[in-house]
Amino acid sequence: MLVQKEYQMFTKGRNKGTYKFTLNPCNGAQKVCLAGDFNNWEPVKMRKQKNGGYGLTIKLDPGDYQYKFQVDDEWLLDPENQDNALNPFGSLNSLAKVL
Repeated sequence: MLVQKEYQMFTKGRNKGTYKFTLNPCNGAQKVCLAGDFNNWEPVKMRKQKNGGYGLTIKLDPGDYQYKFQVDDEWLLDPENQDNALNPFGSLNSLAKVL
């Protein structure tokens, strides 16, 4: 699954303490989800945006969070985030640092 690099990894949401994760997958993805240690790695479906990308706004307290995107059942790192952490399976997760 290819991903177009047009978005920042995550940005502050409109409401205090919220953050918006965005992803712009190529190839007409059918299902795009976000999962991380902030939701016990349960994939949450992201909403399709007007520009064709996907977004999800969630509430996060300050701290470090590991996450990945799931695009049509394929797990992907955030292509716009160079911060990674090794997971127990020997692969990498994206790392979000919330201040």
